Amino acid sequence: MLSSGIWQEKPEEVPAKTEIIISMEDTVTDFGTKNGLSNPSLKDIFRISSKDDLSRTLSSFNIPPEEIKYRTEKVMVLNAENESKNWFKIPLKFMLWFAALAAAFILLIRKKINRKVRLILYISSVTVFGIILGSDPSPMGTVKDAIVLYGINRVVFPPRMIAFIVFMILVIFANKFICSWGCQFGTLQDFIFRLNRNNRDTGALTRQFKVPFIISNTVRILFLVLFTAAAFIWSIDLFHNIDPFKIFKPSVLNTMGIAFIALLLILSLFIYRPWCHFFCPFGLAGWLGEKISIFKIKVNYDTCIACSACSKACPSTVMEAILKRDKIIPDCYSCGTCINACPTDSISFAAWKRPMPPAGKFDKNKKV
Repeated sequence: MLSSGIWQEKPEEVPAKTEIIISMEDTVTDFGTKNGLSNPSLKDIFRISSKDDLSRTLSSFNIPPEEIKYRTEKVMVLNAENESKNWFKIPLKFMLWFAALAAAFILLIRKKINRKVRLILYISSVTVFGIILGSDPSPMGTVKDAIVLYGINRVVFPPRMIAFIVFMILVIFANKFICSWGCQFGTLQDFIFRLNRNNRDTGALTRQFKVPFIISNTVRILFLVLFTAAAFIWSIDLFHNIDPFKIFKPSVLNTMGIAFIALLLILSLFIYRPWCHFFCPFGLAGWLGEKISIFKIKVNYDTCIACSACSKACPSTVMEAILKRDKIIPDCYSCGTCINACPTDSISFAAWKRPMPPAGKFDKNKKV
């Protein structure tokens, strides 16, 4: 409610299609007046190069009415998208993201992130990027809204694509870092998950579950396929009523949304980042991007004693895969829990390729 009151933002919805009034004998100016279009919009529709072209008739451009309608609808959608954005807040949010991620990066590199610091970073991210700066923009929105907009209106909003590229660069530079420390709903889930952990953040107070990656990722892929099909075939946004980022814009939540978000937050006590692992489309894109991340969690097998303390402390199944390299590596949110848990300081957040474990390193019968 605080954020909504500060920014007075317009609804983040795909605008409904309106009837386009086309008379080929009208001038461009008349066409603009009838359809509520500005001169810059008319310039984009008719590719006009001078003010004199505004007095030309539509028929003189030799553009079929169907094409005029398509171009007009495209311009109207892009105008609506542009008007729904707060162009002061968005750059501000990105600048603060860069500052926050840089601070988390330095702390992680220097192995200075412990349970207390981790919780402070999470609650700071939720407060600044969610409560104060609101639900939009978000990493998820760059994928979800792009699919919906193109699926329903066949339109690409360039600023959203730029934001997606920036987020992916952050993912590739430092493993899933925007999701790890910047995403307002991701950090909220992580914060809640840590409340059900012991003082060293190495285990649960009550039982927590590590869902096998093959299950969570299969659900995530299938949900993305269904979501995309709904947008392209039926012009439906499946996320509209259950978008968890609307928790930071509660005035637009309906009963279904409140119930779904409440369920996610309750599950977050027992399952690590359920939205990110089971539903988030950017989470899936980020998982692919992190395969070529420069900075990532690495193991020094020369000093590792194969105690598996890191994988036991890890909130998901990812550290087990990183440690043993015997299966597909799931999403790693670079939380640093494994670094804290290692008794021999063998784990770090460092650059370039992860080494492979020596043969037999984790044989059950091997004595360390």
